Order: sequence, then structure tokens, then C-alpha cells
Amino acid sequence: MQIAGQTGRRRTGQFMASGQKIPAKMTAIAISEPGGPRVLKPETRDVPVPGPGEVLIRVRAAGVNRPDVLQRKGAYPPPPGASDLPGLEVSGEVAALGDQISRWRIGDRVCALTPGGGYAEYVKVHAGSVLPLPAGFTHTEAAAVPETYFTVWHNVFERGGLKSGETLLVHGGSSGIGTTAIQLAAAFGAYVVTTAGSKEKCDACLKLGADRAINYREEDFVAAVKDATAGRGANVILDMVAGDYVTRNYEAAAVEGRIVQIAVQGGAAASVDFSKLMVKRLTHTGSTLRPRTVEFKAAIAAALEAQVWPLLGSRKIAPVMDTILPLSEAWRAHERMEDGEHIGKIVLDVG
Repeated sequence: MQIAGQTGRRRTGQFMASGQKIPAKMTAIAISEPGGPRVLKPETRDVPVPGPGEVLIRVRAAGVNRPDVLQRKGAYPPPPGASDLPGLEVSGEVAALGDQISRWRIGDRVCALTPGGGYAEYVKVHAGSVLPLPAGFTHTEAAAVPETYFTVWHNVFERGGLKSGETLLVHGGSSGIGTTAIQLAAAFGAYVVTTAGSKEKCDACLKLGADRAINYREEDFVAAVKDATAGRGANVILDMVAGDYVTRNYEAAAVEGRIVQIAVQGGAAASVDFSKLMVKRLTHTGSTLRPRTVEFKAAIAAALEAQVWPLLGSRKIAPVMDTILPLSEAWRAHERMEDGEHIGKIVLDVG
């Protein structure tokens, strides 16, 4: 483990970061029992110690995501070896280094995708999931980036194979995932259609670069997508709903279309006419990010740094910030997430 001011030497016991001793204990937000937002409670925990290939981050801000809500309810347990604390993305400074770290130095300003543990003052993360803060970003902005950008990049561009000139349909365009997908797809030359549940949300999607925003409460999105694409349909569909959206997505998809499933908010089961999938030669795939290997996540991080970080640094794209709350009010962040009125990202300011 590397000690500040002692590069090249190793010792055990106490360790220092940025000239200050790292405390033995920290404040974290734990899930006291499965349930509603109020089960999120502050606890005193041991500060994690980074192992080989790991980085300890002094957390300054943590993003709040839908999987955190599912974990709080007992429906999305952490993968083996991960922290039981919620929180899948953070920003902060490198506080300590495990062995076998070559790139990062103590004091570096970074953001990171975590398998859990982000709702805390310190978190340890595999070095491959750590990225530099995009140029000019605050910590609260940077904490809004990793989870959604890793997810969108892999599912829309890698699994979905979206290309310039193709049409992307994004369900839930005003969510953190949706606002990210709209901006990235537009930046890479796609025609973007999105669904959202109000005029305010649709207007926000259009401002972010969507070419067509469909209020799903007032319009049939299948007919609207066909109208927006001169009858061709969407080449790629990013769906968080499932349920009865599955069959409708098959209707809205273009021939050789790719539907990518990243959540099942409308239900995990569906009755599907598979003849549509065969006739259109569709691909219906899906993924979850949290349990994937550190090598897999490192490959996504490298692609993001090469292709997306310059866009963030130039402010051609940026996270849409809905609400920033202190760590102690994580329960309020979850209430905001669940009321469905947010546009963009909800972030905890850890300090």
C-alpha cells in the first residue's frame, strides 16, 4: 500500500493521504433492513483497506441510481465480494493505493464505477474502473457520470452497435440513463427518438438533442416511431421497461433492429409473438453491469476515456443534474428517485 510522500516504499499499519492520516472509521449510509427510503441510516464503518490492484478514494460525491433503490428493497443483492453498502459511482481524490498500481497517484482527482459502497466517506475500487475527472468538472458533476456512461456505452454502442445515421429509440429519456443516451447518440450522429411521461420531460429531451420526443401518456410510441422514421422503425431500442413494452418494441423496431434490455421496471415476464422477431430478423439482448469482471469494466473505461472524455471535457455533452443532497439525506434522494419526477441525475454531496 503506497503512503503519501513515500512513493516507492511500502509499509503496513497507518497510512496517510494528502498529508493527513486516513481515519480508521468513516460515516456510511447502510440499509438497516429491506424497505422504504427511511431504512437508509448512517453507520460508523471501518475505512476499507485497498488490496492489490485497488485504489482507495476519499469520496466527495456519490451518484444515486435505480439499482440502489432495488438493493434497498432487497431485490438486487451485491455480487460476491462487494460492499453491502449502496452506491455504484463516486468522485473524489485518491487517498491510498494497493500494490500493483502504476497509473494513479495519491491526491489524483478521479471518478469511478464501483460494485457497491459509494454511499460513504471512503470506498475502495479496482483501478481499472477509475477515470480522471473530466476537465472542468466539479465532483458532484463527475459523480453523475460513471454508472450511466458505462451502461449506455456498452449497451447502445457495443451490444446495440448503434452507428451514425441510424435511429435510436430511448425509453425513459428524462432519466439519468436516458439523458446520457440522448446526448451520446446525438453526438455520434444518430437520429434520436425518446419517450417520456410529460411535456416538461419531452421538452428537456429535445433540448438535449433528441429529434423527436413522444409523450407516452398521450401518444402510441409505436405509431410515433414509425411516423418519425418514414415507416422504417428504430434500428436500436434501449429499454428499461420490459413487460408489455417487449411486443411493442418488436413492432417499433426496424428490420435487423437491435433491442437492448437493461431493466424490467414494467415486469420481468411478457407474452411475446416471436414471429415478429423472426420476420424482422431482430436481435433482443440485454445485460447487467454490476456483476461483470473487473477486466470487462476496465475495457469499457478505456473506451470511454478515448472516445467520450474529450466530449465531456469540451462540454459538448454533460450530465443533467436534477438534485444534489447531503449524504445524510440519502433517503430523500431515494424518495426523489421513486417519485419519478426527476430529470437527469440525483447526487449525494459527501463533503
